Amino acid sequence: MSRKHRDTSPFVTGILFLLATLRAFAGTGSHPPAQGQNPPAVDLSSLLRKAAEYCRKLESAALDFVCREEVTERINLALDGPATYKAIRSWTVLDRDRMLVPGEPPKVKMSCLYDYQCVRSGDKIREKRTLLEENGKKKNEPNAALKTTVGTYRNALLGPVGLFSPRILNEYDYSIVGTDKFNKKPVVIVEAIPRIEALEAMNLNGKAWVDPATGDILKIEWNEKRVGNYEIFEARGKRYDRTPRITLRSEFSAEKNGIRFPTKLFIEEAYLNKRGRAFIRSETTIIYTDFKFFIVEVEIK
Repeated sequence: MSRKHRDTSPFVTGILFLLATLRAFAGTGSHPPAQGQNPPAVDLSSLLRKAAEYCRKLESAALDFVCREEVTERINLALDGPATYKAIRSWTVLDRDRMLVPGEPPKVKMSCLYDYQCVRSGDKIREKRTLLEENGKKKNEPNAALKTTVGTYRNALLGPVGLFSPRILNEYDYSIVGTDKFNKKPVVIVEAIPRIEALEAMNLNGKAWVDPATGDILKIEWNEKRVGNYEIFEARGKRYDRTPRITLRSEFSAEKNGIRFPTKLFIEEAYLNKRGRAFIRSETTIIYTDFKFFIVEVEIK
């Protein structure tokens, strides 16, 4: 079965990975990378060819699957004004004692559980959600919108394409920066930095945890300054008199017919004071479970 690609990556147009559109509000598995280690047994050129081939399969695959998608957001409103708290007062209060202290808003939490469906045929991807539960209350809302305050995301499945698609390999400088283990599997950590002549809007800085045997991308960590609408975090940092630090990670632990599916997305919104101490304003975690695969067909030549 042969599939045609589009010249523009669905990953880039769909998500710029996470937080591609933001609203008024804006561990992860493995150990830290062993920086600077370059295992002699791993050839970078060979590894990139394998990763590019994996992305080619991913882009050309016909897919139809469903799973449960659980979104949890936690926000510390200590540096925000009362108006922000009022806007999300329906959320679960995590620290009720702070409500008794004048001028100190509480920490709050939001959670949603969806039945998520993703269908990819040719160049088109269709995502559909049914809201099953919101903040502990049962729901049955077909064709539901994604309810988040930190940001929206789409096409998480195609995250690896933004770094290793065959058509963009010549737009990055790659280097092996360490080794690690992911779900007990030895992996190589590859850093991708866009070249000066590459279009900034179409490329992202990132590190990928790559299986050296297969080229499968098992985890990605993104550079926050290449995320869409980063200026919103910068503006908030100015109000706080702090420097924003946004951490984004994605994990791909589920596998079917040689294609890996997202199992966890994580976003941490933090702000550093002049001493480098971080105030964590929000954490968003998205967990995918209970996969049911109806079609996972990879291009055959």
